[in-house]
Amino acid sequence: MAQPPLSQQIRQLERELDVELFTRSTRRVELTEAGRAYLTRVTAILDSVDDAGQQAQRVASGREGHLAIGCVGSATYSVLPRLVRALRQELPYVDVSVRGEMLAPAQIAALLAGEIHLALLRPPVQQAGISTVTLRRDRLIAVVPEGHRLASRDGLRVKDLREEDFIAHAGQGSSVMSGVLAAVCADAGFAPRIRHEVQETSTLVTLVAAGLGVAIVPEPTAALDIAGVRYLALSPPSLGVDLAVGWLAEASSPAVERVLEVLQQVVAGDDHGRVTSARRG
Repeated sequence: MAQPPLSQQIRQLERELDVELFTRSTRRVELTEAGRAYLTRVTAILDSVDDAGQQAQRVASGREGHLAIGCVGSATYSVLPRLVRALRQELPYVDVSVRGEMLAPAQIAALLAGEIHLALLRPPVQQAGISTVTLRRDRLIAVVPEGHRLASRDGLRVKDLREEDFIAHAGQGSSVMSGVLAAVCADAGFAPRIRHEVQETSTLVTLVAAGLGVAIVPEPTAALDIAGVRYLALSPPSLGVDLAVGWLAEASSPAVERVLEVLQQVVAGDDHGRVTSARRG
């Protein structure tokens, strides 16, 4: 801007503010104290306007926002830590909160209530309006107390557990794993004798460590480091259960879509491996 119109605009601003912003002489023009204060505030405001525009762009593209993730027990110890680290790196402006050790029905209820935005759970999901994508299939393994008669084995068949008391996830539709346990035992020719039912996988393994029974769990549970148990591979290796991610279709957003992409990358790079036998103690 040329000097004359610039000077005119400054004069007009001073008249509007009824404040002298500059002291003027034939040799120099300097900001007054009021002018310096005004400049500081205006600069901060303009910076805030720029920041607001950039934030709006990040939110619209799914690179900023808040996301709550629910997670079934075994994935809490395997997928969730790596996912949170990856999100911190890939989407640093997305604030992520997590709720671990949630059974599938509780996650579905939380999705419908808007309490979580993504659910890592065990399918099937029969609730209308919830979209799901299968992430992977986890092998089933046995958990026995350290010192148990079967603990020295390299692996087990389900029928080897026929005479054992079981610690199981809550039944009567509260847990997918409850139905999986009943099905694999039925295929082996017996009904499991359930001694305790629990909501949390960590509690389940703790009760096994206490010698109250044995359990059948998804393989990632072996990442749970509780003393006094041994994890054993089950035969046949085809015994397994799927892990899926679910979200409320009508509540999908750019942030949900971006987190889904990161989640699938994390699971694709998962190297938790197979359990042949592992001791915790």
